[in-house]
Amino acid sequence: MENRQKPASEHTTTTTTTTAGGSGMGIIVGILVVAVAALAYFMFAENAASPDADASDVTITIDGAGSAAEGAADAVEGAAEAVEGAVSE
Repeated sequence: MENRQKPASEHTTTTTTTTAGGSGMGIIVGILVVAVAALAYFMFAENAASPDADASDVTITIDGAGSAAEGAADAVEGAAEAVEGAVSE
């Protein structure tokens, strides 16, 4: 008997899926990034825009403290000395 084989058949399947490019989303994200950067600039550069403002010049005034403020400097100095003495021991 003769051995006959069937010829092999080849099948090629190609699937193509077309989707939107997403460029619209990229434009929206880009606009949001620019908006956040501009907002951050104006928030953090507020003092830089006015060169007359001196950040080291601070004046604090307490009105109506009366007797509560008397001796406060001595109390703070005594507390600082007590902490210094505790650390050096």
